[in-house]
Amino acid sequence: MSHNDAPPRSQPRPQPGPNVRAPYRSAVRHRARRLPAYIYWRRRALVILGAVTLVMVSYYGVTLGFALNNQSYGVSLQARFAEWGRQHGFGGIVTWAESEYNRLHPAKVGGAPSTSGIGKGTVNVTVTGTQPLPVPTNLQSPAAVPFAGEGVWKPAGRLTANGIPAVYETFIRPDAIHTSYVVGVAWMDPKILSAQLYSGSDIPGGGPYPYSAPISATASTSVVSIFNAGFRMPDANGGYYTNNKYVDPLRAGAASVVIYQDGTMSVGQWGRDFQMTSQVASVRQNLDLIVDGAKAVPGLSSQNTLKWGRTLGGTFNVWRSGLGVTADGALVYVGGPALSISDLADTLVRAGAVRGMELDINTDWVEYATLAGPLNQPVNGANATNLLPGMIGNPGHFFANWWTRDFFVMSMRPKYLNASTASG
Repeated sequence: MSHNDAPPRSQPRPQPGPNVRAPYRSAVRHRARRLPAYIYWRRRALVILGAVTLVMVSYYGVTLGFALNNQSYGVSLQARFAEWGRQHGFGGIVTWAESEYNRLHPAKVGGAPSTSGIGKGTVNVTVTGTQPLPVPTNLQSPAAVPFAGEGVWKPAGRLTANGIPAVYETFIRPDAIHTSYVVGVAWMDPKILSAQLYSGSDIPGGGPYPYSAPISATASTSVVSIFNAGFRMPDANGGYYTNNKYVDPLRAGAASVVIYQDGTMSVGQWGRDFQMTSQVASVRQNLDLIVDGAKAVPGLSSQNTLKWGRTLGGTFNVWRSGLGVTADGALVYVGGPALSISDLADTLVRAGAVRGMELDINTDWVEYATLAGPLNQPVNGANATNLLPGMIGNPGHFFANWWTRDFFVMSMRPKYLNASTASG
């Protein structure tokens, strides 16, 4: 073919015919079909995003399923879901949902309470020994018309070997508005009782601890009462010290339950009422004092969530609990429904508290139980009675190894376990 017979430069290059080798034909097709590079990067990103989403959904699904079947997360499914949410970074959503629920389901106004089951844990006894601390006078109900027995103290739980009650209980309305509700009040004599903080693998976390659930059979031979501690540590705005270890740093000014090496328990402000010494065995902090100088502190009706609780603040009337100390050193526990933080403080003051603090809140976590049965003999949850029938927690979990939250145990001091020494 001559130079003049060559195809013009503008004509397309001839496609390979059937006799051209297959690899060449494939390469030509590949070049013709190749998409822009950004499309391939987009596909890779979508694949990676899908894989990450699948892993996250699987993780959250598995952990949520575990939580909903975990007894230590609460009795109700709502409580278990909330505990799971707070553990996995959804605390703000959980708090909002709880606040909305309580806003849409406010505590009932007016009405008369049902007293069915109230006082079930009390024992009618004639006290034969001398009470180390004087039992407080009966409480005056904030309601206009008290129900029968309202505010009257009665012995509860195990007695000393010579018949002295270590615990007295009574029941009272939370305020003059929500009169169909009843809250429980327990008075404890620290001259008879020795306190111990039991720590959990979830609250405060860490460990192992020498005192942790389950309460052993040996320890149970002298247990008189058990009650809940405070918030999860991220919500407590305070610290935790026990067994010569700072689990969380203690905060100056925080409301604190302090237990000394001799088992004496008290309530006050860290840095003012208590300082760290070799005699301090445990410190459990939770928010700020709600009772100080024998009166409710100012500002309890404000939405200061750092002071009164990030979980719900202080304005909702929900299940709450609190602990206070009287002028002579007795301990008073308050727990029940339809309590604003102001109502909780007022009830502690009615019970004689000169200093007091909030403990845990919400239905699943407010629990006070007394134990029955002969001294020096093992007991368990079957021997326990909750302060209020509306306390849905089964005291048996304090005797189970799956319980992972902290709590307080009040036990008979050794001198009161035997009649020959109880009067000494």
